[in-house]
Amino acid sequence: MFENFKVFETDFAGRPLVVETGKMAGLANGACLVRYGETVVHVAATASAKPRDGIDFFPLSVDFEEKLYSVGKIPGSFLKREGRPSEKAVLTSRVIDRPIRPLFPKDMRNDVSIVCTVMSVDRDCSPEIAAMVGTSIALSISDIPWNGPISGVSVGMVDGEYIINPTAEQKKASRMAVTVASTGSRIAMIEAGADIVSDEEMYNGIMAGHEYNQKIIAFIKEIQAQIGKEKFTYDAVHASDEMQDEVRAFALADICKALDTDDKTVRDARLKPIYDAVHEKFDEKYPGQEAQLEECLYKTQKYVVRRWLLDEQKRVDGRGMNDMRPLAAEIDLLPRVHGSGMFTRGQTQVLTVATLGPVSDQQMLDGIDDEEFKRYMHHYNFPSYSVGETKPSRGPGRREIGHGALAERALLPVIPPVEEFPYALRLVSEVLSSNGSTSQASICGSTLALMAAGVPIKAPVAGISCGLITEGSRWMTMVDIQGLEDFFGDMDFKVAGTKEGITAIQMDLKIDGLTPEMVKEALEKTHAARNYIIDAVMSKAIAEPRKELSKYAPKMLTIVIPVDKIREVIGTGGKVIQKICAECDVKMDVEEDGHVYVSGLDLDNCQRAITIIDTIVNDPEPGSFYNGKVTRLMDFGAFVEIAPGKEGLVHISRLDVKRTEKVTDVVNVGDEIVVKVLEIDDKGRLNLSRRDALIEIDGLTPENEISDAPRGPRRDSRDSRDRRDDRRYDRRSDRRDDRPRASNGFIANTNQPKE
Repeated sequence: MFENFKVFETDFAGRPLVVETGKMAGLANGACLVRYGETVVHVAATASAKPRDGIDFFPLSVDFEEKLYSVGKIPGSFLKREGRPSEKAVLTSRVIDRPIRPLFPKDMRNDVSIVCTVMSVDRDCSPEIAAMVGTSIALSISDIPWNGPISGVSVGMVDGEYIINPTAEQKKASRMAVTVASTGSRIAMIEAGADIVSDEEMYNGIMAGHEYNQKIIAFIKEIQAQIGKEKFTYDAVHASDEMQDEVRAFALADICKALDTDDKTVRDARLKPIYDAVHEKFDEKYPGQEAQLEECLYKTQKYVVRRWLLDEQKRVDGRGMNDMRPLAAEIDLLPRVHGSGMFTRGQTQVLTVATLGPVSDQQMLDGIDDEEFKRYMHHYNFPSYSVGETKPSRGPGRREIGHGALAERALLPVIPPVEEFPYALRLVSEVLSSNGSTSQASICGSTLALMAAGVPIKAPVAGISCGLITEGSRWMTMVDIQGLEDFFGDMDFKVAGTKEGITAIQMDLKIDGLTPEMVKEALEKTHAARNYIIDAVMSKAIAEPRKELSKYAPKMLTIVIPVDKIREVIGTGGKVIQKICAECDVKMDVEEDGHVYVSGLDLDNCQRAITIIDTIVNDPEPGSFYNGKVTRLMDFGAFVEIAPGKEGLVHISRLDVKRTEKVTDVVNVGDEIVVKVLEIDDKGRLNLSRRDALIEIDGLTPENEISDAPRGPRRDSRDSRDRRDDRRYDRRSDRRDDRPRASNGFIANTNQPKE
């Protein structure tokens, strides 16, 4: 039945890579099933038979679809099925899209769709890498015009050694996580996160990935040679040479004048009448080809910008190749938030707001990887007004998710661990104005907001972009590219890091790839630019994190308790923890490992809650003082609760510095008093004294003398009853736990029906 079924196999970083074709998705233009270890990803590539009308771009879509059955999970949504893609899936789709897009014909308008379906996940074998390789194979063996193949690998660094496609355990110890995609000769895509590594370490890691990619490319070419289809012909959609020459001759001089400004608004205003004049002159001559006329205008602007850069070393705003736009940094723009910072780069401006919350505010994740919670979140918003447009907001798209993830990756290495800073953190970057490099401005603004909020980050992080213009063997780079240079250039090479090293990289290309020399130069230029931004601009606004948090930020304290004491802190039905939260006006989170996080607006209240917890899990030491509440009165004294479940007796003789006739003469139920722990008797009962606290803390002079001889054992009917109740509860618990369990984990019903 499957006469075209083929299996191809190679070694991929020490694990088998098996490619199956000819069995599944027979109606797609190209499809394959990639088995990498026990990770299985199906990839299908399809193309429309005819071009899409009325568009001036190549319509490519890439979808990385995570199926929770691949990791044995049932979706947690109400519908119990996968809904919108996760952020991780969106980011993976972008990573696959970026290296393959430049290899399609520029003038093709046929829709092309790539669908990567994750069907099984082996933690040691990345489904993202399997999907990228599978995409390259599916396109290579299909009849879709494409100038591939490519290959992609992940590169880690453990103990100074570079590791291709590190395992799950190796990833935990790795100082970098770099995804490198390559063609047969060039580096096509870089996506990186790193723990402040040097330029040299990053460069060597990129090259290690590029070199290994050549092995997989050779493997894909072998598959293509055996089963690859002939590429179909398509109707090229582009302006004729005659039209291009006429439009350029007509508009070139005016376009040169229009582009020669550093103000985007002025430039757009100058260009509008040129567009109107071109359409007025040529619409009648070229009826129905308005889109082609727009293309000619675009190509003319591109020609001008690239000629200025390559031939005259001139940038549209008059800067030198290594000069940055005017920069400004500010903090504390919003008085009631926990931290705010604004970074301005020319006409690009981003305001970032930092919000701190209890650890319980961390984001829950429902994906196919091991990460279930995310404590640090970064969100990026790009409203239409930032580019002078009027589009309604419809939530974050792929671009917004990608830029937010880049900023998040850039700052994560400097965020203090939860043990040192027990907070969940959310940063929101609002793009107020955009003329290129908003993602890098958001990184700078986020650093400012974090330091203003008092987050003890390890070091300031700055972001900068590097552009590229190529023509044959000629090429040149320029730092801090604005929108026009990004639009008409060949590269947007974004690098973020501290003065010491790199924390994140994202590279977008419009050409088929970079040479190693281009990568090295981009790293050198961006490092110098980062240092300047940090020293000359950001440090002037705030040099180091504030020592104190905002008064509006919750105060957080942490205590670690024995695991076997967690039940006592929570209490039956949560009564104890609820009581502590209510009395101290705090929030509490108790982790399974014994970490207890206490948060509230008042630091003293947080400290009081910590003291109560410490009292619950540890026996009070004789000689220590506590704030307690009178719970009940007896003729012989008052019982005082110093913590939930911790109650002691203040004998009537120790209620005051003078003789006390009746207990109610001094205290009543509900009164809060300070007591000293005198002793813990052989039955674990607390003997307390208000008298000693008044003498030692308040400095009062005793008016009578009392005997310090030990008293005989007291009888407390309620205490005895409580202990009986505890024993009864324990017996019930023991009986419950000892009931036989069925093989499926349910408790078996041992009750027999009565005769």
